[in-house]
This record gives sequence, structure tokens and C-alpha cells, in this order.
Amino acid sequence: MEDRQAAGVAATKVRVNGTPAEATLSTTTTGGYPELRWRCAGATSPARSLSLEADVLGAEASGKEVVVRAFVRARPGGKRRRREYVFEMADGEGAAAAWGETLRGCLDSFGRPKRLFVLINPYGGKRRASKIYEAEIKPLFEAAGVQVTTQETRYRGHAREVASSLDLARYDGIVCVSGDGVLVELVNGILQRSDWEEAIKMPIGVVPAGTGNGMAKSLLHAASETCSVSDAVFAIIKGHKQALDVCTIVQGEKTVFSVLSTTWGLVADVDIESEKYRWMGSARFDFYALVRIINLRRYRGSVHFVPAPGYEAYGDPVKEAENPIMEQNGESRACSYQGPSAEFQVSDWRSIDGPFVGVCVYNVPWAAENAMAAPEAKFSDGYMDAVLLKDCPKADLLALLLKMSDGSYVKSPHVTYLKVKSFRLSPGQLVEDPKRGGIVDVDGEVVARGEGTCGRNQDQDLMAYGPSVQLTVHQGLATVYCPK
Repeated sequence: MEDRQAAGVAATKVRVNGTPAEATLSTTTTGGYPELRWRCAGATSPARSLSLEADVLGAEASGKEVVVRAFVRARPGGKRRRREYVFEMADGEGAAAAWGETLRGCLDSFGRPKRLFVLINPYGGKRRASKIYEAEIKPLFEAAGVQVTTQETRYRGHAREVASSLDLARYDGIVCVSGDGVLVELVNGILQRSDWEEAIKMPIGVVPAGTGNGMAKSLLHAASETCSVSDAVFAIIKGHKQALDVCTIVQGEKTVFSVLSTTWGLVADVDIESEKYRWMGSARFDFYALVRIINLRRYRGSVHFVPAPGYEAYGDPVKEAENPIMEQNGESRACSYQGPSAEFQVSDWRSIDGPFVGVCVYNVPWAAENAMAAPEAKFSDGYMDAVLLKDCPKADLLALLLKMSDGSYVKSPHVTYLKVKSFRLSPGQLVEDPKRGGIVDVDGEVVARGEGTCGRNQDQDLMAYGPSVQLTVHQGLATVYCPK
């Protein structure tokens, strides 16, 4: 709560939660924010205030009382908590009704969502999403007067199916209560629609209730907010929006869309092979990363990329005979999104050959709540952030992983970090075992597995392991709710 001077508004005698006070309700202040201010009778402390935009969930008038439901910090930097302030108007019901109408008018002017469709993944993380919704999310939406329709996902791919046929005209936004998996399915489902050009404009909210929570962490951290359920929900209620890049990943006629990351090598192995330790929560990643460092793998392969301005010195020029440009065949998806229109000359491309310990391409800064994998990544800059790790001693690699919490690991001489417009990955076999391949992981889901990998059933994978996959970014294609 802040102490700003209201501009030219007469004080009204009230009782605030039973205590006599003088209050003002101003839609214009010197700070530019509508606010509600009051000073208790006889108090020597500064007047208290609520910013209608930044602190208030909802308000209603009943009889002589105006009830203001707020979500405020007890101290700067502290955790937000729900508070209810009851203003009993000395001037009676007419004054209360006028205040109620003014409050609702201000809140409506902010463009907040009033109807939301909420997808809940009851299987993600520690399987607590449904309980989190009932205990923490639903009460905040109710306090804000948001009408909510909920749907629990029942199986992998269910969110994609729902998104592909949902009547979007009934809602102002869609919310994912999960880790990052439901968000990814949702975006892919929307882009499969025949009306994708309008559908993709639908704002998407992300509430962290899974294992990784990279998108929620990225959005909240950018606004200096904690990665908590309540702060994520409040960001959705306030209705601020942020454009988000979407990556199209192509192999022949196969296409998938990504909003988080594409990984191969160490990070992909840790992400997918640690599934058997899901009961450990996010600690499974740290545990299995240690296992994989002790038994380190290196993969043959190569990458090609079109560098962003300032990164042209990385890699080697690509010769005409090595032209990495891949054509996308979209005949089977003629009515859906075909990917960005991007044409690059052979001279635009650069290449780096392996072996690699790992290759990662990121769209947002945080890969998980405790891993700032791409510190320079922006939500809608039209670039992907590539991280390449080649030969690295095990002790140094362990030190690198310990520095992922703040992103400083990218300063290591063992790490190549660059921004790219387009990226092509050609994954190969293990150096130590040429019969064994690796895993290509897109947003936490396997799209291709090589021979000898965990749970391999190539008939079920979207793409084949070995042939190249190409990534191209569409700047600001999607829209997400953000704190500010």
C-alpha cells in the first residue's frame, strides 16, 4: 500500500472495519493511479491507501457498507495476502452505492478478464494441482468476481484436443494450472485450428503447479515477483499482457510448436530419464544431473544457425553444398498455422560440429524455477537463445550446473551462448557407444529418440532420430498474462 496525495477529492466520514476514519475515493491522483485512501480518527501514522489497479481484487456495495477485497503486502517485498476492508458510510446507502459504482467502473476500465477457462493437470508435479486450485486459486478468482469454467486433463495430449475445439468466444482468456506441459499442448492445439489467426490472440495465463514451471518463473521474475501460485493468479486477474515468441520445429512433414526450449544431450537426458524420480519433485533434476555428470555422455552431431546481429563471428561459414535450409511441407495441415515465413540465404548460415555434451535452444530465461538457463532471452525479441556445451571436465561441469540458478554459467569458456534467427540440429550417436543415440526434447516432451534410449518406441515419437530438425521463430505470435 502506498501513501499518495489524492487530487481534489473531499473526505467522507466512514468506519473502516469498525474504526472511525475519513476516506477519499479518487479516480485521479498525482501519481496517476486511482486509489482509495483513509486515515483513522486520532491516528498519527500516515494515511493508508489502496491502489485500485495494483492492490484491489474486487468490491461491492451492500446497504451502508462497501466491501473492498484486496491482495496486499504487509511490508515492501513481503508476501501478498488477501485482506477485506469494510467501509461503513456515515452518509448512508446512497453514498455506499455511489462508491460501489465508482469502484466497479475503475476496475472494469483496466480491461481485466471476467470469464476464464481453466485447465488443471491433476497428474503434474506432485499431483497437487487440483488441491492447489481449490485452496489457493479459486478463492482469488471468486474475490475478483471472475467467472471460471474448469476442465481437468485426463491424459497426455488432452489439453491439445480441448484447445483445438474450444469455443473461445465464451472466454476472455485461458489459464493453465500445471507445469509447462499443459501450456505447450494448449499452444499447439490453438495453432492446429482453422481459425488460428484469431485464436492465438487469446491471452494465456500460467499458474505454477508442476515440476519445472519455467514459463511462470520467467514471467513473474521479469516483474520482480515471486514464483508463487497467488502472485501468478493475481497477475492473471489484473489482465496485463505480454507478447510471446513461438518456435516452429520441422522435420519433413512433421511439425511441432515450442514456447520454452528444445534440448539434446545432457539437459534432455536429465529431463526425460529422471521421470522415474518424479516423486522427488523438482529435486529430481538436481539428483539425476549429478548421476549424468558422473557418467558423462558426449554426442556426435552438428548444428547450423542464422546468427542474430552481433553473433556473426560464431561458427564457420556454410558452403553451398551444405545448404541447411529445409523446406516445410504443410499439405496435411493446410488449414492450420504453417510456421513463420522466413527466407535465409546460404551465406547467412554458420555451423559448429560436435561432439557435444549438450545443445539447448531457449525461448524464455528460466528453464525451471531454479535454473536461469538463458539469461539474455526475451519474450518477444524474435530470436532464440542457443547454448552449446562441448568438451568440459566433470568438475567444471558440476560447477557450471551450480551457477545455473543465476545464469552466470554462460560466462564459462566451456559454454557458447548466442542468439539466433533460425537453428538446425543434426543429432548423432554417442561417442562412447556408436550404437546408441540420444533424445531430442521439446518443451519437456520427447520428439525423437535414438537406439538404446530410455523408453524408446520410435513408432510413437513424432520425429525420427538422426535426420535434422529445424527451428524458426515467429516473433510475438502468442499472448500471455504477465504481472505488468
